[in-house]
Amino acid sequence: MNFLAHIYLSGDNELITIGNFVSDGVRGNKYKLYPTEIQAGIKLHRHIDTFTDAHPLFRQCTKRLHKGYGHYSGVIVDIFFDHFLAKNWKTYSNIPLADYIDNFYKSLEAHIELLPPRFKKLTPIMIEDNWLLSYATIEGIQIVLNGMNHRTKGLSKMNKATKELKAHYDAFETDFTLFFEDLKTYSNTKRIEIEKQFNIKQI
Repeated sequence: MNFLAHIYLSGDNELITIGNFVSDGVRGNKYKLYPTEIQAGIKLHRHIDTFTDAHPLFRQCTKRLHKGYGHYSGVIVDIFFDHFLAKNWKTYSNIPLADYIDNFYKSLEAHIELLPPRFKKLTPIMIEDNWLLSYATIEGIQIVLNGMNHRTKGLSKMNKATKELKAHYDAFETDFTLFFEDLKTYSNTKRIEIEKQFNIKQI
């Protein structure tokens, strides 16, 4: 899953949410260098990724893209799924998406000193361009994919993937909706388990 889903699946603990958000910037056991609640968020992120990669519906979505994008297919589906989460946000939260994202940005700014180096650089850009809110539109997803393609020096061709998104839009959305129910159930159970392991008081 991509940024918005990881944030959403973190529950209400601010530092667990930040840990889930920054996990890709923390390698191996280096997560132990961070405060306990951020460690918990990093662990939760890794469990979510493992569950997602193995899920039949996620794999079904990557197969639609594999011929054109190879091992980048999973990254693209992660981004597509954040689009459907943002687009259908009212189904999943009573807090308006813009307010939810604004609160998260404020949390990041308040804890900027805790972020890994990559995310200290990334956060101001994300906030300025409001990446998370842009996921709600295909135009916003196109901008994200353009950036990803640029970072791969054009090798991924991810900038072209909105063509497949539009061509198989209903199928991708149906798969996301079914998959996300499974993921919510799994991640909530796993989050509670991790909070107990780290002796974190549940909110």
